[in-house]
Amino acid sequence: QLQFVESGGGLVQPGGSLRLSCVVSGFSLGRHAIGWVRQAPGKDREKVSCISSRGDSTYYSDSVKGRFTVSKDNSKNTVYLQMSNLKPEDTGVYYCAAGPSCILIHPSSAWGQGTQVTVSS
Repeated sequence: QLQFVESGGGLVQPGGSLRLSCVVSGFSLGRHAIGWVRQAPGKDREKVSCISSRGDSTYYSDSVKGRFTVSKDNSKNTVYLQMSNLKPEDTGVYYCAAGPSCILIHPSSAWGQGTQVTVSS
């Protein structure tokens, strides 16, 4: 049974940083790509980042490129999303999702409980 537990969200001021964690179980990080999906208020879900199963390839949406960094630790079954220079438009619930490759992870495939990120002064 695939499970995802996201954590690390919170309230942060614009320009601040947060690190999100996604602990996975029921499958091997070494065999699945993991994506981060964002659900902003009133907007469609957006895939903002992804890391390949081997960890040698990453993806970032234009909206977060240069500010977010995805990484993973296979030994801890955990994927991280380091978010810097946060903006109010980064506000939303962040989920992680798995797939055979980053390009095949669709925003609708995220179904964990997510972690809330609020960027506000």
